[in-house]
Amino acid sequence: MADSDTPHTPHTPPLLLPDAIHQAIQPGTALLRLETTQSREGLLDGAWWPRTRDIGTELPALISVLTGHLGPITRVGLDASAWNGLPTRLVVDGQVVHLVSDPVGDDTVLITRGHNDHFALLVVPPDTTADAARQAMARAVRADNITQAAQLLVATTPEPGDGPADAAG
Repeated sequence: MADSDTPHTPHTPPLLLPDAIHQAIQPGTALLRLETTQSREGLLDGAWWPRTRDIGTELPALISVLTGHLGPITRVGLDASAWNGLPTRLVVDGQVVHLVSDPVGDDTVLITRGHNDHFALLVVPPDTTADAARQAMARAVRADNITQAAQLLVATTPEPGDGPADAAG
């Protein structure tokens, strides 16, 4: 995923993913982690852990935070079957954001800024345990990550009934 080809001057800083990789979008709700390198060579640029499958509740907070770091978000691609109702657009902070049902799978959301600058985020299912979510999100933001989103979730999600260690958390 290439960074924008727009030249940057001292008056227009590059709109890269922030160095602060662990940020709560709203206290007690979704969690966002973003890659900290400028290379953007990994398969994923970050990870998002929404608390529900209600896109109208969850997505505006994500877009607001990302807009603050990346600039205006124009489009979000996600799997409609993974969410409770998918409008074609949302107005967030006075900006229209188009929502498109992409066959990206329910484990990924594609964020577009400008005309063609895409960011792929792992979507951690809302019912994921905190430990599994943290582990998947940490792996997703590694610059050298070459594991697809679905495989990250499978690798970090314990099987039901894996043993008494699961009951302690």
